[in-house]
Amino acid sequence: MLRLENVKKQYKGFCLDCSLEVKEGFVTGLVGKNGAGKSTAFKTALGLVYADSGHIRIFGKEPKELSSGDKEKIGVVLADSGFSGYLTVKNLIPMLDRLYGGFKKEEFIQKCGEFELPLDKKIKEFSTGMKRKLQVLAAISHEAELLILDEPTAGLDVVARDELLGLLREYMETEGRAILISSHISGDLEGFCDDIYMIDGGRIILHEETDVLLSNYGLLKMTPEQYSVLDKSYILRHKKEEFGYSCLTDQKQFYQENYPELVIERGSIDELIMMMIRGEK
Repeated sequence: MLRLENVKKQYKGFCLDCSLEVKEGFVTGLVGKNGAGKSTAFKTALGLVYADSGHIRIFGKEPKELSSGDKEKIGVVLADSGFSGYLTVKNLIPMLDRLYGGFKKEEFIQKCGEFELPLDKKIKEFSTGMKRKLQVLAAISHEAELLILDEPTAGLDVVARDELLGLLREYMETEGRAILISSHISGDLEGFCDDIYMIDGGRIILHEETDVLLSNYGLLKMTPEQYSVLDKSYILRHKKEEFGYSCLTDQKQFYQENYPELVIERGSIDELIMMMIRGEK
């Protein structure tokens, strides 16, 4: 549904060089620290920023070839955008109705009630969590087939994040849909995404199915003596620690079978990201 192939965008002091794909039926996560290039990748994919080179395809078309009908099939939440704070949800409804032929007014109002979003209160008086839920509700209210969500859980407490992710799980129950979602709170995405891309310095440093990432990848902890005799064929990154070394592998079972004396942990996605960024090859 969305494909970026060798897409490059150069800024002073930063260069995006990104390839990724979002398949139908998949929830794809883009994770990385703040400033890694997540928002730039999203804006470039949407044509809000023009790429210097590379190819972008949405529904098999270049962004400039998308019809108004195609664009209605895309729901977007960007990290640095939102609705005017002087509007109420009641003001917003006729605007969405005019913008989108597929706008489901009654469902939207019902969801606002479920998520305790008052219709007559000005949006500027909403909490961060309320504003995020409103943005996501608006994005899915017009039968969008592709959601592009940049940091939708940023600034939310645990309960609000869980409610929002539950809403997105419900959205994916309908066939023919896909989500591209970014977050620097990568733990949110472990049980939600089908596959994950890690980005750092504008470049994709790892792409893996989430199940594989959590089952096959691991962190090895060892003394300098153990490290010196270790078969490093399946070591992706290593880092010197006070106790010796930490090593990231994508073949955890190999080391479990051949080095039973090692401490082997199933690292969280956050830990894997840190090893990919800070560890040495």
